[in-house]
Amino acid sequence: MALSGCGAILGAAQEAAQEVATPAAPTGTEEVTSDVFSIAVGDCLNDETTTGEVEEVPTIACDQPHDSEVYAETEVTDGEFPGAEALDQQAEDACYTEFETFVGMPYEESVLLYSWYVPTEQSWASGDRQIDCIISDPEGQVTGTLANAMR
Repeated sequence: MALSGCGAILGAAQEAAQEVATPAAPTGTEEVTSDVFSIAVGDCLNDETTTGEVEEVPTIACDQPHDSEVYAETEVTDGEFPGAEALDQQAEDACYTEFETFVGMPYEESVLLYSWYVPTEQSWASGDRQIDCIISDPEGQVTGTLANAMR
């Protein structure tokens, strides 16, 4: 999974990518295109094929089959743009730390993967400071949340 745009996504065993905002989480069976800046913890995404810089991501109700889920967020300290590498390191640290709390077991023992969306230099200039941690199952889509999945 790789995304970028107004943010970036990168993950353990995944490629660089970037963030865009999303409106309110969808309900029902309909997929909605959401602004990357509006995605939040608990949102489910159909973003497996999304790559490069992005401004929108497909979101869907979590009770429907989906590719990934936003499981944690953190704000980056304001200031000058720290660079993509520094943001990726902050995302790696934050998402790794939150993984066990969300899944219920350490990342090293889990079959699940995590990745992230981080600000791009362009979105940083517009005030974007949010890192979104994304969890997925390498076996494919899931239905429901992966919270406390213990796998």
